Amino acid sequence: MPHPVISANHVAVITGGASGIGLAAAVRFAEAGMKVCIADLGDDRLKAAAAKLSSAAPGGAADIMTAAVDVSRADEVAKLEAAVAKKFGGTDILMNNAGIQPGSTLFGEPDHWQRIIGVNMWGIINGSQTFAPNMIKRGRPGLIINTGSKQGITTPPGDPAYNVSKAGVKAFTEALQHELRNTKGCHITAHLLIPGFVFTGLTAKGRTEKPAGAWTPEQTVDFMLARLEAGDFYILCPDNDVPRTLDEKRMLWAMGDIVENRPPLSRWHPDYGDAFAAFVKGK
Repeated sequence: MPHPVISANHVAVITGGASGIGLAAAVRFAEAGMKVCIADLGDDRLKAAAAKLSSAAPGGAADIMTAAVDVSRADEVAKLEAAVAKKFGGTDILMNNAGIQPGSTLFGEPDHWQRIIGVNMWGIINGSQTFAPNMIKRGRPGLIINTGSKQGITTPPGDPAYNVSKAGVKAFTEALQHELRNTKGCHITAHLLIPGFVFTGLTAKGRTEKPAGAWTPEQTVDFMLARLEAGDFYILCPDNDVPRTLDEKRMLWAMGDIVENRPPLSRWHPDYGDAFAAFVKGK
C-alpha cells in the first residue's frame, strides 16, 4: 500500500519535474490518480513531460499542470504556489527536486557557485517556506520531499559548490522536519531523498546508455515510495554499484574525521588510505 497521501485527487507539485527523478515521481503520482503540477525550465521539455503525464493520469490532461519556474527566485515560487492553489485547491505533496551540477572548482566560476547554490539550496528553501504554511493551514496530512545527495554528507573532493549546496539541503530539511513535528496541528512531514548513482541528464555526461552501476529514475522513485510508506526521514538509496552497507561505512568515516580529529576528507588523504580500507572491511 502506498503512503496514504499518495491517493486519488490529492495534489503533488514537483520542481525539476520535466525529466529524471522528478518526472519519474510525477508519473507515479499521476498513475495513482493525483493531480500533478511539474515546474521546470524549457517550454519544449515541459510540453513533452505534460504529454507523458497526461497519458499516465486517469483523468488525462485536466489533472496535469506545468509551470516555467526558476526556483532560485522566491517570487516565482510564490506565483507557482498561488497558481496551484487556484487550479487544484492546494498542495498535498511538495517535492523540491530541481537541481543542477555544471561543475565547480574552489577558487573559480563564481557564477557557477551562485547558480548552483541558488537552485539546489535556495530552491528548496524557497519551496518549503512558500508552500509549507498553507499546507499546514489546510489541516491535512502532507509530505515535503527534498532531494539531497550523498555528496552533501561525505563531501568528496571535486565539486565543492555542489557539495555545499547539498549539505545545506540536508541541514535545512532536518530543521524543517523538527519544526513541523513541533508545530501544533501540523500533519505535514518532511523527508530527505538521498539518491545513489542514477542515470539522468544530470549524470549522463555525454553517455547515451545507462551504466551498469546506475539505477534508473524509476527504480529510485519506487524505492522512495517504499521508504515513505515505512516512515523514513533519511531515504538513503542504494544503486547497482554501492550497497547501503558501504554508504554507511563512508558516512561513519566522514563523521569520524571530527570525532577522531583526523584531517578533513581523510578518506582521500594518502596517510589514511589503509585505515579506511580496513574500516570498510570491519577490521
